[in-house]
Amino acid sequence: MEKRIYNLNAGPAVLPEEVLLEAQKELFALPGVGMSILEISHRSKTFDAIHAEAKEGIKKLLNVPDDYSILFLQGGASLQFSMVALNLMPPKNKADYILTGSWSKKAMKEAKRVGTVNIAASTEEGEGDKKYFKRIPKQSELKLDPDASYVHFTSNNTIYGTQWKSEPQVGNVPLVCDASSDILYKPIDVSKYAMIYAGAQKNIGPSGVVLVIIRKDMLERSQDSLHTMLNYKIQAENDSLYNTPNTFGIYIIKLVTKHLLNNGGLDKMYEINKKKAEILYNALDNSGGFYKGHADKDSRSLMNVTFNLPTPELEKKLIDETVKAGFAGLKGHRSVGGLRASIYNAFPIKGVEELVAFMNDFQKKNG
Repeated sequence: MEKRIYNLNAGPAVLPEEVLLEAQKELFALPGVGMSILEISHRSKTFDAIHAEAKEGIKKLLNVPDDYSILFLQGGASLQFSMVALNLMPPKNKADYILTGSWSKKAMKEAKRVGTVNIAASTEEGEGDKKYFKRIPKQSELKLDPDASYVHFTSNNTIYGTQWKSEPQVGNVPLVCDASSDILYKPIDVSKYAMIYAGAQKNIGPSGVVLVIIRKDMLERSQDSLHTMLNYKIQAENDSLYNTPNTFGIYIIKLVTKHLLNNGGLDKMYEINKKKAEILYNALDNSGGFYKGHADKDSRSLMNVTFNLPTPELEKKLIDETVKAGFAGLKGHRSVGGLRASIYNAFPIKGVEELVAFMNDFQKKNG
């Protein structure tokens, strides 16, 4: 298939066409190098420059202060669930976790292997296999331990379509964020965080790379007894190059950050993301109940729009017809069903408009 379709997958997800075309052009041989990015040494001056540009792109976009290290690691956010606890829990060996979805629950599960976890808040509802999340907790609901090693939260929940509008207030306790599914969607104040980590495959690159932004004083918590590859301090001392990194993934991150900087930065990206989400949520809200959003309105995600139709049969019919119409990835996560439109940074406004037109037409025929 030569024509690109609209990619609504939750991850790996859509990348900017400009980035894909540049990578395609340079894939056979990097300019002036005579080798592909897939072939060059991670110890070469060429890769040193690519790596430095990727880090500088992240630093400029997020205005990362100088007292933070920017790392590109492997194992995805799922390995970070363990690394965060192994490195940052000691010596107190206790931490607060705010539960807003499946991924924060998985992060908590790994932390419990290391120390004591206090559930500072949970918005889980339902019973048995019918449990679900549909909102972000209010600040007043948080039961925080002022002596915790850190507070962990997940900024955006892909499965349930909920998102924090601002970070929780946690006093002097270090704040750790899994920002895998909304990193770079808007400007944030990095100085409020002790650490941010994010799998690349939603907004910043391909799968296989995880971005870690960690305040340098937190590195002193990493104990020498940790396995080498799981030690943040060693990874930072070696500039993410203790072993062979994902060179191609870091190269794509360089291209994505350059693309964002050339197109207005995160302020502009946030404007576009709000517009896209408004178009789609208005379609849900004005459908007379034919399309029903899953998340509470004040907790709705700008990245992942989750919704249901009146019956599972209609949901299946819509998904089947969208595939034929040139849309991919609308099926909701297997744990909750329904539909999910992942409209990350690189998904175009035109694609949202065409999806809404399709949904309106489907409702006329099946409502």
